[in-house]
Amino acid sequence: MRLNPFHSFLKTIVYALGGRIHFPKDCIDEALAMEEGQGSVNFRQVIVDPNQDQPAKPWATFRVRFHVAHMSAKQNKLFSLLPIPLFVGLPGFRSKLWMLNETNGDFQGVYEWDTVQDAEKYAVSFAMKFMTMRSVPGSVSYEIIPKQTN
Repeated sequence: MRLNPFHSFLKTIVYALGGRIHFPKDCIDEALAMEEGQGSVNFRQVIVDPNQDQPAKPWATFRVRFHVAHMSAKQNKLFSLLPIPLFVGLPGFRSKLWMLNETNGDFQGVYEWDTVQDAEKYAVSFAMKFMTMRSVPGSVSYEIIPKQTN
């Protein structure tokens, strides 16, 4: 099944009306290490409460890094609000952290998905194509990290 932004938008509205979408502030402005020892700062988080058909915890993390072209970091922080309804309703989406390396201007998104397959579908979705299109050529990289079972 192809991921559809219109269906995601409608599902996001249903989530919002049902009180399942949250924008916690407790980790905002926290610094986290990126690759190569560089730090980044969280500036936004969104979480969708799972329903009874979803696993209790997400099983995959999708981490993407990119450098936006033709836009300042401040402009991109504002712009990044616009696509939220287009991916929050995608199958398996659980959460996202938005981060910025204030030294070099690289952005990073850390997503949690129900399954590795959900993360893999996102990697080839309209959202990733749009991100790549508006980024400095060659600056987009991502990895999918399966959660370990204990």
